[in-house]
This record gives sequence, structure tokens and C-alpha cells, in this order.
Amino acid sequence: MVLGLIGLRGPSSSYQLKRAVERSVGYFWPFPHSQLYVEPKRLAEAGLLEESAETQGRRRRTYSLTPAGRDALRAWLGDPGTEVFQVRNEAELKLFFSELGDAGTVERLAEAQAGYHGERLAGFRETLERLGTVPDLEKRVAPLVLGVRIEAACLSFWEDVRESGVSGALARTAPVAAEGTAGPPDGGSGHHPG
Repeated sequence: MVLGLIGLRGPSSSYQLKRAVERSVGYFWPFPHSQLYVEPKRLAEAGLLEESAETQGRRRRTYSLTPAGRDALRAWLGDPGTEVFQVRNEAELKLFFSELGDAGTVERLAEAQAGYHGERLAGFRETLERLGTVPDLEKRVAPLVLGVRIEAACLSFWEDVRESGVSGALARTAPVAAEGTAGPPDGGSGHHPG
């Protein structure tokens, strides 16, 4: 990510990288901001970035790609393999364990999640409308299209849970489960533990 941002932006300080992450890839690739101060130094030590420091004032350090860094970035981009798509969502974890909560657990969770995903969806759509027609930004905006689709699916799910309960949400996906494409929710034999 650091190499890619510097490749797109040109020479950048850690603070500039932090700002760039907040306005772009941070929406779909969470990255601790503290690493944006550590990682460029590590990449410079590895010869993938060149570091230059101001001699006066804040003595800000700026990083730029070296030829080796550009080669490493191109090699990474050229490899189509990726990790399996993962969702680590606390709301899903709470829903899984919700039978251990009180009577309003699912309703409160669904209401909060519908609001959260509705806001994110509106923000993504606004950004897409603003940037979607800017020349030469198509590839950078394309992940936002996926983000819109994911947020729309999440919003639809949580609205179903809010309006019809878990059984209502399950009823909307019954044909998928009937086809045998979904295993038991506990990952086991289908028997409730305990």
C-alpha cells in the first residue's frame, strides 16, 4: 500500500500518506496510521524507497520510489493471487451470539447497523458521483463501486433483520440454503452444541 500510494502521488511524507489513506484506500483497507510512520523507514532501509529530509523547519522526511521499489510494486501488481476475501465484522459476531442476550439485542443491533450502513452507502454514492466522471480516475474509483455494492447488500440484510427479524432475513435466502450451498451456521454437523 505504501509503495502504491507513493507511486500514485509521487514523493510523500508520512503525514501526506496518512491523509491519502483517509481519503482513499482506508475505506476498504484499514491500516493503522502509526504504521505509515514506521513502514516507509523500513522500506527505505530495504532499498525500495529513497528518503530525503528537510534541513530546516520541521525536518520532514519525504519518501519516493526507487527503481527497485517500482519493480517490487509491479511484481506485486502482476501477481493475480490474493488472500481469500475476509469479513471481520463485530456486528456479525454479535448476531451469531445474540441468543445469549436479552429480548431486544437483535432489534437494537439491526437498527444501529442499518443506520451505519445507510450512512456509509450514502457517503460512498456521493463520492462516486463526484469522482466517477473524472478522467483517468476510473481504476481508482472502481473499488468504490464494489464498496457501494457491499454496503447496499449489508444495508438490505440489516433492514430485513430490523423489519422481519432473523427468520425474515433467513426466509429471503432460503433457496440458497435449499440448494445445499450453505453449511450449518456453526460449521459442524448441524446439531446445536450443548
